[in-house]
Amino acid sequence: MTAQPALAHPAASARAGQCPVTHGTSDANAHGFAPFAMTDPFPSYTALRENEPVMFDEEIGYFVVSRYDDVKAIFDNWKFFSSENAQAPVRARGAAATKIMNDGGFTAYSGLSARIPPEHTRMRAIVQKEFTPRRYKALEPTIRENTARLLQQMLAHLTGRGDFLKDVAVDIPTITILGLLGVGPEMVSTYKKWSDSRAAMTWGDLSDDEQIPHAHNLVDYWTECLRLVSNAHEQLTADLNGDNLVFDLVQAQSTGSDISDHEIASVCYSLLFAGHETTTTLISNTIRELLAHPTEWQKLLDDPSRIPAAIDETLRFSPSIVGWRRKALVDTEIGGVQIPAGANILLLMGSANRDPGTFEQPETFDINRVNARNHLSFGFGIHYCLGNMLAKMQDKIVVEETLKAAPTLRLIDAEKIAFGDNLSFRAPTAVPVTWGETK
Repeated sequence: MTAQPALAHPAASARAGQCPVTHGTSDANAHGFAPFAMTDPFPSYTALRENEPVMFDEEIGYFVVSRYDDVKAIFDNWKFFSSENAQAPVRARGAAATKIMNDGGFTAYSGLSARIPPEHTRMRAIVQKEFTPRRYKALEPTIRENTARLLQQMLAHLTGRGDFLKDVAVDIPTITILGLLGVGPEMVSTYKKWSDSRAAMTWGDLSDDEQIPHAHNLVDYWTECLRLVSNAHEQLTADLNGDNLVFDLVQAQSTGSDISDHEIASVCYSLLFAGHETTTTLISNTIRELLAHPTEWQKLLDDPSRIPAAIDETLRFSPSIVGWRRKALVDTEIGGVQIPAGANILLLMGSANRDPGTFEQPETFDINRVNARNHLSFGFGIHYCLGNMLAKMQDKIVVEETLKAAPTLRLIDAEKIAFGDNLSFRAPTAVPVTWGETK
């Protein structure tokens, strides 16, 4: 294990938030790492792994960890590295946004990802009982029907062009997660707006003025989560069957499960975001990478049974989340660098997934890769993503239906596809496509 208790205390400069690391290159910025720039961060990841695998970034005040073994060891050691900062705003909320959220009764907290044992252990044991194969199987026909419908709508464009992100990938997981929580598809655009605000407020780099509209959206978002829990209680009292995750958690509470209304609402707050945001990106990136590598796309046309392998390779090569956060609870050491207790740490899964020490020819997108499933895109350890199977099932269905409906699908200007600025999420802003025979 590479994350060890330190044998000596770190320098006082680290405690003061100053750079405590002697950089491995003559130019401290030679690696090119820009924490919020997501269009092509991979060259900087390579430079970090090779020269500064544990680096203190002064812009965000985080130790940045980029090698596979170090990232995995930190994920696996919750006693030394807490998840309590995983959902904390990267930039402090301004006075105006804080007042809006306080006045609006915003008290949302993480569902599971930022909680620590024993609270995390108690809640996860209750919540994971609701993520069952039976529930997934029940969702599959609707997911497939919605996918086929959205694809046909896109393919009906008279221009012969579409945006796979907006035309297909946004709605599929949003409708799915809303259905899981008992919300109708008419709310898709509203929840998407709230979700965008959550991403911007938590992982974005906003000015105080830019935070204000997002603060209003988060108040509305949290109010809706509280309403869902209240509605589930009303259904239970009326002896009605809610047949959704919120109702099941309220029912479990009524029969003795140790979970509060606020915790159930917080689970909703997290799932309504994580359950569709990262899956939208996974679907978009899977189609984008396959079309950017026509040989791999053809392999799936020839043999659709290889789709699960292609999804794992996408998760490795182009994950939805490239960086996640932890906090050191003790004076410790990572990769030979001393880390003080209380230090914030950014784990670059997007870099770990391309570490040549774990993956052969890591810069090659290869759906035949034998160890692609060793990626860290769902995390590792006690916080391993609870919804990973649902995300992969939706992605598999979308790829299957797209291969059937649009086998000649092609990217337009693949090299011009941009990704939104964010500390953790690497999401394309569009995936422009065309179809029909090549002239």
